Amino acid sequence: MKIDGGTTAWMIVATAMVLLMTPGLAFFYGGMTRAKSVLNMMMMSFGAIITVSITWMLFGHSLAFTDNPSAALNNFVGGFDALGLQSLVDTATKDDGTGMPSLIFSAFQMTFAIITVALISGAIADRAKFGAWILFTVVWATVVYFPVAHWVWGTGWLNTMGIEDFAGGTVVHINAGAAALALALVIGKRQGWRKEPMRPHNLTLVLLGAGLLWFGWFGFNAGSELAVDGTAALAFLNTQVATAVAAGAWLVVEKLRDGHATSLGVASGAVAGLVAITPACGFVDPWAAMLIGLLAGAICAFAVGLKYKLGYDDSLDVVGVHLVGGVIGAVALGFLAAYPFLDQQSEGLFYGGGFGQLGLQVLGPIAVGGYSFVLTWIIGKIIDKTVGFRVPAENEVTGIDVTTHAETGYDLGTVYASGVASSNGPTAPAPKKVDA
Repeated sequence: MKIDGGTTAWMIVATAMVLLMTPGLAFFYGGMTRAKSVLNMMMMSFGAIITVSITWMLFGHSLAFTDNPSAALNNFVGGFDALGLQSLVDTATKDDGTGMPSLIFSAFQMTFAIITVALISGAIADRAKFGAWILFTVVWATVVYFPVAHWVWGTGWLNTMGIEDFAGGTVVHINAGAAALALALVIGKRQGWRKEPMRPHNLTLVLLGAGLLWFGWFGFNAGSELAVDGTAALAFLNTQVATAVAAGAWLVVEKLRDGHATSLGVASGAVAGLVAITPACGFVDPWAAMLIGLLAGAICAFAVGLKYKLGYDDSLDVVGVHLVGGVIGAVALGFLAAYPFLDQQSEGLFYGGGFGQLGLQVLGPIAVGGYSFVLTWIIGKIIDKTVGFRVPAENEVTGIDVTTHAETGYDLGTVYASGVASSNGPTAPAPKKVDA
């Protein structure tokens, strides 16, 4: 197969769209925090772009998408044939069966690794040291993400068994959601949690971020076909209808439960739908995509309240949306899969596929979620006991933007200088200490 210009052009665009999702996530998460920590929250996403891009180039691609010389080890992690991506550069114009340069495939997968790491940050908003977070992103990507990507999308054990994950419900969302829960438990609750109001400070940023995520997700899902064909078109359409239904379902739940539908609800519902359709988008009929969206929007609307019942402070509901939504999509695929596009694929239970594929779709979330939770807890504990993962209490109360970055998201000084009052209160006091 020669390099196909249409496929290559589409995949370059799709890669850029997926990369845009991480700044979109920064807006989404940043708007959901309090004003005194918006910059720190956004910086955590941009920090992940830096560290994961570097680690992916150096060794991440190799660990995820090459074969390990040891057959036993290859079940769990790849080898070292593509360190520094040099082997991909050397064969950039050769046939690898995809119709595009291998470097494009690598760049596309890099953007998946980036946003997976960035997603975790929402669980520890307002209270994590920036330096500790940067260290965590490197270690977690190396020890958790790269091996899990090999399990499911490389030649690892879950792929060999026949698990299906079209665009990352298991690799990205369940992986990040389980890690978010573990890290929230390691770091502990925010100062004043459940005693003080911690409402989103800027819902316009939340909606902007949700819109960017929704846009980028078409590259995320349709691009995962790695071709321009009917499956890509199906994934594109299913992404839209599932997301729309999920956003509507969340609003209905809010209206019936709370008496009003909110902008935060429509944004959160849309993201829940995007998460849930991700593993199934290229494998199910549009009616099934709508059903998945309905289930995700309604169930995740209730799941975000679990943190209050169980007592963990998942600041921005990474667990309730990404872990729960990812499980919904992965397991639903075991019932609803209708298109066996790859040799190892099996149809879902409702299409005569039997219980075997359903069992695999349950096994995947358990295996990936369990691995991610345990390893994240260990990594978090080690970082916390060595360099420290949490900012001092007084800095958290003052505001992590000022104490860590010596900046504020909103410069209100000129407003006060002109004698105009502001409902947002005075500017933040001078920092006592700048954390690493």
